Amino acid sequence: MKKWLSCGIFFVVIPAVVIGGAVLFQEKQYAWITLWVTVLSCVPFFFRFEKKENNAKRLILIAAMTALSVVGRILFMPLPGFKPVTAMVVITAMYFGGEAGFMTGALSAVISNFSFGQGPWTPFQMLSWGLIGFAAGLLAEPLKKNRVLLAVFGALSGAVYSFLMDIWTVLWADGTFNGARYAAALVSAAQFTLIYAVSNVIFLLLLAKPIGSILERIRTKYAL
Repeated sequence: MKKWLSCGIFFVVIPAVVIGGAVLFQEKQYAWITLWVTVLSCVPFFFRFEKKENNAKRLILIAAMTALSVVGRILFMPLPGFKPVTAMVVITAMYFGGEAGFMTGALSAVISNFSFGQGPWTPFQMLSWGLIGFAAGLLAEPLKKNRVLLAVFGALSGAVYSFLMDIWTVLWADGTFNGARYAAALVSAAQFTLIYAVSNVIFLLLLAKPIGSILERIRTKYAL
């Protein structure tokens, strides 16, 4: 029941809030939309709490992963598209579940944008990284065991992120979705998409094993 509730919030409610807000309000109410997406992103994670004594430890670890994601994005600011955010989100989801992955992705976007700039694009970034995190949680065990699959997932995540962000690009123009305009946006963003996909693969292959080993030891030690 909890898994279905999480899927409903992540794949129905949050996308409806993000896209509905973009169509109805465009750039005027993005702060409220961002707030609602932030709150909704946390709800399924808290529903998944099982042992009261472990809640604080789990939250601290996820906060640490979010902080690493944010710092990593800021450190690589001079390199457009080359960011470790997806890698940190995926690794979090692999060891703490899809709900934690979605929350890490969404919070990484909104927190790091205090440096990169907040705007109507923020909810779409939260949704994009959040969905990538949730999907990684669903595929956690195969991703841990197969580095080729992990690399493929990283590359596809770069494409998915770009495809979802280009929906905002199209809606931002006049609040309507135009297929031809969307295709043009995809083509114009092809170079960025390629760079981001490659960076995801590089960061995942470099970071998944060392960070994953640490998280696995902590998870075992504290029965998380």
